This record gives sequence, C-alpha cells and structure tokens, in this order.
Amino acid sequence: MDALDLLVNRRSASRLADPAPAGDALDNILRAGMRAPDHGTLQPWRFIIVENEGRDRLSALLEKVSREASLDDKAIEKAKQAPYRAPLIITVVARCEDHPKVPRWEQVVSAGCAVMAMQMAAAAQGFNGIWRSGAWTEDESVRQAFGCRPQDAIVGFLYLGTPQLKAATTVLPVDSAPFVSYF
Repeated sequence: MDALDLLVNRRSASRLADPAPAGDALDNILRAGMRAPDHGTLQPWRFIIVENEGRDRLSALLEKVSREASLDDKAIEKAKQAPYRAPLIITVVARCEDHPKVPRWEQVVSAGCAVMAMQMAAAAQGFNGIWRSGAWTEDESVRQAFGCRPQDAIVGFLYLGTPQLKAATTVLPVDSAPFVSYF
C-alpha cells in the first residue's frame, strides 16, 4: 500500500473481528510505534497488549470502575463489553520523566504519535483499528492496572483486528486553505 494514499485516506474501523495482528504483523505494528518522534530519545511510551483472557480481566475492571462511578445499568454493560469490540487492544501509556529540555506534554504527544503510527502500520498490513480514550484513561483504578505512575498518562486504547465493514467514505475538505495560514 502506498504510504501517502494510506495517510490521506485514513479511516478508523470500529467493527473489528478475528484475525487480529499477530507474529510479524504485530511486531511491525509495535516497531512502527517505536519510531514516533522522540525528542531527547526518551522513548516515552509503553505498549500493553490486551488479548484473550486479558480482555476478560479488562472487562471486569471496567465493570467495577463503572459500578463504583454509579453509572446506570446500560453504561455498566457498555463498559463491560468494550474490550470485546476487537480481538486485540494495545493500551498506550506515556511514561513521562522529568527532563530539562523535554516537557511532559511533549512526551505525551510522542506517545500519541506512536498510536497513530501503529494504526497506520496495521492498516498497511490489511488490518485496521480505532483509537479510543475517554474517562477510563483518567480513572485511578485503570491507571493502576496498567502500571501508571503519577506522572504517566494513558493516551488511549488502540483496538485492532480485521475490519468487518468497508470503510465509510466521508467527504473531507479538498481545499486545505481554511485550515492553513502562513506566518
């Protein structure tokens, strides 16, 4: 797949099924993430793979967190089912360090770039995914489960698998002028 075509036509896929990336394909995805821009070569990202019984553990955790937050039954069930949206989830944590030249926000952005690179690497190999975030990324029980320290941030959950629907075609602006200015 042509890299430019992939980038300018990128679409997330929310309906994902087996097979999930594995073996060399998964290794390529992880290596792509590790090539994200990285000021100071801090490598401020950690990738936690959630699959198989890991999805069951994540489901139980999200159900518990939802109950503790006094969410309604519908929201609790949605949280409980979330890990089953895809056969593989990569939780991406920005592992931030105090650094005199690389502020925390830049380390978080670097981890975010890793998510984008991994999603593109998945698509380039015939898979796809969707990057999810939300309140769970800030929940202390979820953060603890993924080994976050106080200065770390969960930048998202990258759901990966084989797309079940053809990507929606969205009419995107062809004229970049409304989004660009010159200094």
